[in-house]
Amino acid sequence: MNWADKAVFYHIYPLGFCGAPMDNDFMSSPQERIQKVADWAGHIADDLGCDALYLGPIFESDHHGYDTADYRLIDRRLGTNQGFREVVERLHNKGMRVVLDGVFHHTGRHFGPFVDVLQKRWDSAYKDWFFLNFDGDNAFHDGLWYDCWEGHQELVKLNLGHPDVRRYLLDSAEGWIREFDIDGIRLDVAYCLDPSFMQELSARCRSVKPDFFLLGEVVHMNDNLKRLLDPDMLHSVTNYECYKGLYSSFNDQNLFEIAHSLERLFGNQPWCLFTGKHLYNFADNHDVSRFATALKCPDQMEAAYTLLYTIPGIPSVYYGSEWGIPGDKKDGDGVLRPCLELEAQKECSLTQHLKKLAEVKKNHPALWEGDYQKEFLTNKQFAFSRNAEGESLLIFINAEGQEGNFQLDRRVKGTELLTGQEVELEGNFCLPAYGSAVVKVE
Repeated sequence: MNWADKAVFYHIYPLGFCGAPMDNDFMSSPQERIQKVADWAGHIADDLGCDALYLGPIFESDHHGYDTADYRLIDRRLGTNQGFREVVERLHNKGMRVVLDGVFHHTGRHFGPFVDVLQKRWDSAYKDWFFLNFDGDNAFHDGLWYDCWEGHQELVKLNLGHPDVRRYLLDSAEGWIREFDIDGIRLDVAYCLDPSFMQELSARCRSVKPDFFLLGEVVHMNDNLKRLLDPDMLHSVTNYECYKGLYSSFNDQNLFEIAHSLERLFGNQPWCLFTGKHLYNFADNHDVSRFATALKCPDQMEAAYTLLYTIPGIPSVYYGSEWGIPGDKKDGDGVLRPCLELEAQKECSLTQHLKKLAEVKKNHPALWEGDYQKEFLTNKQFAFSRNAEGESLLIFINAEGQEGNFQLDRRVKGTELLTGQEVELEGNFCLPAYGSAVVKVE
């Protein structure tokens, strides 16, 4: 078992969160904005119960962080290497693990080796680090063509098959562990990376820190991903299938959708894709509309988060969503990645609910090592169980705006963990409108 199996994550996009300028001028003196992350440690750990932090890109980049210019230097818009080391120490002192974004498929156009290519062309010692055609051209009219990520010519594709490229990236990742003492890396567009590179990265990182966590960004859940979730490669991948099912099942009053995904991914049949694995579950992130915007009925929010925290996998909260802040993807990335001030926010019933869910998650092994079994399902009511050795939990979700009834084929006695109330179910269980419950069976 990896430490992340029991973790509850908080996700921050640092450039937006810290109010950094959108563009890097590569001339300004470093500004220690990154300290703001550590200033929120009390809120993240104490108010929400999160014990792991996933930080978006922090290294020197052209604009948004996924266009890296220097893999070994903290972005001057965020601070310095020493300043970030202090941030990690402060987070560790609050009992939190730290996971960084690793963008290894492509770089920005200000990445040193690519700048050398633009200047020296055929004579550059780095020309084989990229996929080039000196007889072509690109949108920037450099007089050469290069491969990029999904047509975005500001993102220059790296040649991960070149030994010098691999050495540079692996040495950089090891340096992050040794210099900053980080606990994991989230691999941007892992679905585009060479599996052999991820194997080497895993071996290198775990040679320094044996419990190091590697998370891969993937979008489509299919049988091909099984090879990535290997002890010698990735520990987890992003669960976009359940992300979509989470809001659309409530919006459409069709819980069959999320139930189908859970069975397909985590059920007990031989054809189920990731039974026993721990995928990274989320309601929103820096690339998609805020959950408060995607979910049509705000009264369903707490039940939806109960579902997020109790399905198999690792739950994550995106900064600001604990207060239900809005943000629509169609309005651009900026609204999804705002600068927030902690003192401007107010504790609400959702933050209290998330803290209680985190306590339940961390204190009940069935939620981090138990199986998944569907118990009851209609369009608007859903019950499932999580069962581990010595513990069985029943989770009830009511997506309806009136009392929901659940029919069980057995008598159940136990404790509802969100309220502490004793319950006894005689084949029928009722929940109030948009209610949820987590029952520990005696």
